[in-house]
Amino acid sequence: MSSIVFFVGILLAVATLEHTHVLTKLAEWLDRAVGRQELIVIALGLLSAIVDNVPLVAASMGMYSLAQYPTDSFLWEFNRLLRGETGGSILIIGSAAGVAAMGLEKIEFFWYFKRISGLALLGYLGGAVVYILQYRMFH
Repeated sequence: MSSIVFFVGILLAVATLEHTHVLTKLAEWLDRAVGRQELIVIALGLLSAIVDNVPLVAASMGMYSLAQYPTDSFLWEFNRLLRGETGGSILIIGSAAGVAAMGLEKIEFFWYFKRISGLALLGYLGGAVVYILQYRMFH
């Protein structure tokens, strides 16, 4: 029950940010400040190492219109790879599954950080590079 309340609370907070247009203004600022979709998605994916990917993906849906970026666009496919699949693994606290594993398997944060985070980051960056190369070759 506490997990359900947690996710409902997060989704309500994201909906509030979307309703007040904070998310669209953030997307506009990122487009101006960074300018490249690849770098924006990589940065937001790295953020998912700290914040669970569910609220980040929900926030992205409020930041970028599906009319402008269809679900099969580079933005959403790259988002799914970096946030949904790999970003939360860089730090164990970045995903609900990681937090559950900490509790069930008694994994300590600093043990994970020293031994696993570097490898997860290499996998994350390697996956990003391969995806970008494949996308450019075939699109």
